[in-house]
Amino acid sequence: MAKIISGKEVSAKVKNEVKEKTLELKNKGIEVGLAVVIVGDDPASRVYVNNKKKACEEVGFTSYEYALPAETTEAELLALVDKLNKDDKVNGILVQLPVPKHINETAVINAISPDKDVDAFHPVNVGKIMIGDYAFLPCTPAGVMELIDSTGVEIAGKSCVVIGRSNIVGKPMSMLLLHRSGTVTICHSKTKNLKEICANADILVAAVGRPNFVTGDMVKEGAVVIDVGINRLENGKLCGDVNYEEAEKKAAFITPVPGGVGPMTIAMLMKNTLTAAMIKNNLM
Repeated sequence: MAKIISGKEVSAKVKNEVKEKTLELKNKGIEVGLAVVIVGDDPASRVYVNNKKKACEEVGFTSYEYALPAETTEAELLALVDKLNKDDKVNGILVQLPVPKHINETAVINAISPDKDVDAFHPVNVGKIMIGDYAFLPCTPAGVMELIDSTGVEIAGKSCVVIGRSNIVGKPMSMLLLHRSGTVTICHSKTKNLKEICANADILVAAVGRPNFVTGDMVKEGAVVIDVGINRLENGKLCGDVNYEEAEKKAAFITPVPGGVGPMTIAMLMKNTLTAAMIKNNLM
């Protein structure tokens, strides 16, 4: 039986560290501010934004919310981003994705100053992650690294398999494992012999967006299994990309869904925002 990796516990630890540092900054007269922009009223996005505001309160940040109507034009959104780039009270800017169809997502990401890009989606920050000289990390992959570290399993020299090649999770995830000397294979929809490749992984990260995609016969005995997926089944239940019942019989460590990777994403966002504030004040 696998040991459960609790995202709630690990994220609480990260947030506590951020909270302590934020208090130190406050004592020096430095406030940390995060601006969150949401366009339209997508229910899932609204939940995420509310969770981010709650996390800001927990760690002692000032949060600035900009809720814009769905018909906001691209020019209006870019003008707001420009204003936030120039606002000294704002250390981090997060535009909640997806944005409505008539707005070019890439243009919005590129408009955010790389110094305030706490999602680490800007091409400058993506490039820095590639060469291993970064200030910010994409929140979900960074959270996954914290979860792996919490198990005490050494990444160096291990066979690491990432299923999924998205810009937000799959690609940066593989780079972070590589920077820690893991031997990394990236799998995707065109991968041949997927089952065999996964079954050889010491560390398996599933970020494919398909419910119960990873079955027990794809998991190596004693592996660390990290499930990034969050899918809603027809019966309304949440499940991951990994068939939990089957995988936990073979894995040494496994993340649950919910309560695994999810809480880490917001904790790492807080960490990135704190980092941005410290860099701006020459404290790093």
